[in-house]
Amino acid sequence: MKRTISTDDAPDAVGPYSQATTNGDLLFTAGQVALTPDGEALDDAPVEEQARQALDNLAAILESEGCSMDDVLKTTVFLADMDDYGAVNEVYAEYFEGDPPARSAVAVDELPVGFDVEMEVVADAA
Repeated sequence: MKRTISTDDAPDAVGPYSQATTNGDLLFTAGQVALTPDGEALDDAPVEEQARQALDNLAAILESEGCSMDDVLKTTVFLADMDDYGAVNEVYAEYFEGDPPARSAVAVDELPVGFDVEMEVVADAA
């Protein structure tokens, strides 16, 4: 049975979507950008800072359900510029030590509000 997830430790959904959903076994997050929990957009920040905020948001959503980054099975990284891949990769590695999850990284034409990076995860919630 699907259940929606919401935490004040990550930014509110700014459209008709949930921060995350779960069926009790898997947890799916919405894409997270460099938006702070209080709604401040870090769209002018360096890509490393944007990546860190997106990952902090993902960690907060997972923690609200008793999960951690160690429970992440798959990530998807969306980049506005593939030239940022290396910088984002360095920040990403700080959050996934040991056995990292499977991952896709793709360049997109544009991200909301001019952000440079967006990330989403699928995690083991069982």
